[in-house]
Amino acid sequence: MTGFGSATAENDRLSVHAELRTVNNRYLKVSTRYPDFYAKLGSQIEKLIRGSVSRGTVNLTLRIDSLDRTSDYLLDEEVIKQYWEQLKHLSEVCHTPLPDRVDRLLTLPGAAIDNYSRSHTPESDWPLIEQAIRGALKELTEFRKKEGESAQADLESSNQIIRQQLAVVKEKAPRVVTSYRDRLHQRLTDLLKDQEVEMDPDSLIREVSMFADRCDINEEISRLTCHLEQFDTIISSNTSQGKKLEFLVQEMFREINTIGSKANDVEISHAVIEMKLAVEKIRENVQNVE
Repeated sequence: MTGFGSATAENDRLSVHAELRTVNNRYLKVSTRYPDFYAKLGSQIEKLIRGSVSRGTVNLTLRIDSLDRTSDYLLDEEVIKQYWEQLKHLSEVCHTPLPDRVDRLLTLPGAAIDNYSRSHTPESDWPLIEQAIRGALKELTEFRKKEGESAQADLESSNQIIRQQLAVVKEKAPRVVTSYRDRLHQRLTDLLKDQEVEMDPDSLIREVSMFADRCDINEEISRLTCHLEQFDTIISSNTSQGKKLEFLVQEMFREINTIGSKANDVEISHAVIEMKLAVEKIRENVQNVE
């Protein structure tokens, strides 16, 4: 389910801004971006997110700024002096002049010291980072909740369409065999009226019985009714169960498809088409449900 949330937490040293974005995904995938200094906190950050989100692709961006006026980086004079002495030695050995600028030495390893990391640890900043992430998760949850209410309304509407069309199927199903019997009887009567042949009632009954067995959809109707009731129960519950809904939709489609293939009736076929369209709409919405 798509969503967005952001929050900022500050103390006398740091300002932490957390931004969360989620998009649809059948599974949970967490992607994070934050300064390398806080790499140790990766497992804690992901655990915090997984505690609130169970499905979808989650992207977290942390912007951490120092509020201390002291420079975050300092030059290590001793290291730079050592680089310079080595450079002088190479210059004498190779008989080349020394460079007139030392700015290139500043890019060498160890020339600049992370002043903040010398006095602080990632663990000491975790409470503030956690506060910012929790604030973003709270806003994200509210965003997704509103979208979920809209999705629930659509699911209930589609479910009601299936119920209405299933009621049409229930009404028409008993008439299918009767209609087939009458048509078959009339057809045979018309064919044999000029012939010196009598209709065999037993053969007619046997043919109608075989047809009734082939087009019996009572079991499918019963199972689909049960699926619809279970569907209503799940979407009305307080916990989100997207994967269970997705499986239930597959079973609903299977029963509807079987009804369409077994019922030899135009009106039932029309009702089946409407139910399939509603199920397809449900399938699209269910993919967005956590």
